[in-house]
Amino acid sequence: MILKVLMLLIFFGIMIAIGLYCRKNTTDVNGFVLGGRSVGPWLTAFAYGTSYFSAVIFVGYAGQFGWKYGISSTWIGIGNALIGSLLAWVVLGRRTRIMTQHLDSSTMPEFFGRRFDSKALKIAASIIVFIFLIPYTASLYNGLSRLFGMAFHIDYTYCIIVMAVLTGIYVIAGGYMATAINDFLQGCVMLIGIVVVIAAVLKSNGGFLAAIDGLARITDETASTQPGVFASFFGPDPINLLGVIILTSLGTWGLPQMAQKFYAIKSEHDIKKGAIISTLFAVVVSGGCYFLGGFGRLYSDSINIEKDGFDSVIPVMLSHLSPFLIGLVVILVLSASMSTLSSLVIASSSTMTIDFLKDNFIKNMNEKKQVFCIRLLIVVFILISVILAIIQYKSSVTFIAQLMGISWGALAGSFLAPFLYGLYWKRTTKAACFVNFAFGSLLMIANIFFREFFPTLLQSPINAGAFAMLAGFVIVPVVSLFTQPPKKDLVEDTFTCYDKTTIVKQKTALGE
Repeated sequence: MILKVLMLLIFFGIMIAIGLYCRKNTTDVNGFVLGGRSVGPWLTAFAYGTSYFSAVIFVGYAGQFGWKYGISSTWIGIGNALIGSLLAWVVLGRRTRIMTQHLDSSTMPEFFGRRFDSKALKIAASIIVFIFLIPYTASLYNGLSRLFGMAFHIDYTYCIIVMAVLTGIYVIAGGYMATAINDFLQGCVMLIGIVVVIAAVLKSNGGFLAAIDGLARITDETASTQPGVFASFFGPDPINLLGVIILTSLGTWGLPQMAQKFYAIKSEHDIKKGAIISTLFAVVVSGGCYFLGGFGRLYSDSINIEKDGFDSVIPVMLSHLSPFLIGLVVILVLSASMSTLSSLVIASSSTMTIDFLKDNFIKNMNEKKQVFCIRLLIVVFILISVILAIIQYKSSVTFIAQLMGISWGALAGSFLAPFLYGLYWKRTTKAACFVNFAFGSLLMIANIFFREFFPTLLQSPINAGAFAMLAGFVIVPVVSLFTQPPKKDLVEDTFTCYDKTTIVKQKTALGE
């Protein structure tokens, strides 16, 4: 216990010290929210990766989908790396960085407002962001509760409060730059931790081949009558597995806290390097998490899914490790969750300040007032999410994967298609954005309250979220073609940012 506590104290001390060190970068909104748009590839790539993967992935998703799909759940991690990381950087990285700087936008709602010249669109987007980031944040705390309970045997409420306070301190003090530096260090812990933990779990089961053999011998007629299905290539339910891959991979493209990472990157070279780093990070961390979860059924004698839920799978798997490894796992998941939490609170508080309060409710809001308001809203946002997390835990309303599925589905279902089309297609209209916002958010709200009326395949919030995202790729172009086109001069001025001449080295392009 002394060893585990000492490891935590060192971890927390470093986080706070970095936050205090980065105070000099938080004098204005651009510095506080985007780090002055001068963040390098390593920090940006790790910030992207650590914001992507949290306790929700490690405890909730890895446990649930590893149990349901066996070793084939590793495909989710591969999808996260190739679609959620590599393809996202290739398709969105450059254009997001160029257009958001041209439009002088610091948040996703501000991008929509300026891209389509609509204050109403900006306000609607900011409300969706604020509402649906809260259940996401609550799910982070919930995942940590399981591990802290297993490692330290202390009340869940104290775990939430400690994590929230410490994250709040370094984010409020150092803003985006403190978050980015901490994300890099936390990412290193995650890389080392997941490799060590996988090795330890496989060793405790007799090695990789013995673990696969044990998994192949497990049968569950409620999942599949096929023998050895949990050790097979596509598992017992490839259709629903595909839905999870779409939501967790393509969904990141439309999440405000993820897209915001591209706003802050420094240069073209950094985007290319960041894409490679981010992809490799996702392969190890996400692929490793789902690979680990795939062996959950080897511990079925110690797991009561009906009583404790899927969130108990990973903690039970890890409970037999040494004190040092348990301490490492706790720091690993703390790193993942605190980095994601810091990203969420900056995205939400900056959105509410810049896109909702400024000019609408508070006039003549200078830089100093905006930074103060962002810091104040960080406290408010953390407080609300803490209260909801405790209430959710006490009442056992739902479990981690459902909370995250609802949040991701609503945010990505609302924003993904309008954001992507807005970067690439001049004909995209604000009416199409409004329709897609309404469709994505209302579909997920309906899924919460009227789930039994949905088709069987869409009753899962994960599948409903995946459907909302894919439907947006049809809704936006169809509505755009049947509604009044945007003003030509506005569109041409917006897209001029892509036409500027830039001198490059000859290895990049031949001269005339």
